[in-house]
Amino acid sequence: MPERLKSPRLRLFVALDLPDAVLEPLAEWRERNLGAVPGARLVSRASLHVTLVFLGYQYERDVDRIARICFDDQAGPFELRPTGVTGVPPRRPRLYALGLEDNGDAVAAWQGELSDRLHEAHLYEPEKRPFWPHVTLARGKRDRSLDRLDEPLALPPRLRQPFEPEHATLYRSTLTPRGAVYDPLLRMELASMR
Repeated sequence: MPERLKSPRLRLFVALDLPDAVLEPLAEWRERNLGAVPGARLVSRASLHVTLVFLGYQYERDVDRIARICFDDQAGPFELRPTGVTGVPPRRPRLYALGLEDNGDAVAAWQGELSDRLHEAHLYEPEKRPFWPHVTLARGKRDRSLDRLDEPLALPPRLRQPFEPEHATLYRSTLTPRGAVYDPLLRMELASMR
C-alpha cells in the first residue's frame, strides 16, 4: 500500500476459520441451544472463528507488513477437537464459548510464534493469559452477565469430532451498533494432514 502521512487506523485480528462441515452444524446447534438463553446475543455466523491474535487498531499502511509477518511461512496442519460449551468467566459468564482441544499443541505453538513476531515488529503486545483455543458462540447484551448453565450442554456426535482448519485470515473488525462486522483482508491456506 502507498505510504500516506495520515494513514487511517483499522481494527485487526488474525483467526482460524472453521471449515463449512463444522460451521454449518455448529451455527444450527447454537441457535437451538443458546438462542433462548435470557440476555444472550448470538454472534453472527460469520463471526464463528478461533481468534489467534487480536491486534487492535493498526495503521492501514501496516496491513501488508502484518500480513507478511503472519502468512509468509506455511502453517499447519492443525487439528482441533471440540470439548464442550462453557461460560466465561465461569461464575458470572459474559459469554458462552466452545472450547477446543489443540492436538499436539500445534495451534498454540503457531499462535506463540505469531505473537512473538508481531511483538518484535512493535505491532502487538502479547496477552498475559495463556492462549485458549475457542469459538465464541454468544455474548451478554451490553456486556452484562448471562445466566449460568445449570447443566453442560451436550454436543451432538458430529460436533465432537476432530477437524482441521483450512484457512487462517487477517480480518478487519468494524464496530457497529449491531455488533462487530468482520471483513477478510487476506486469507492463507493451511497445510493439511490429508
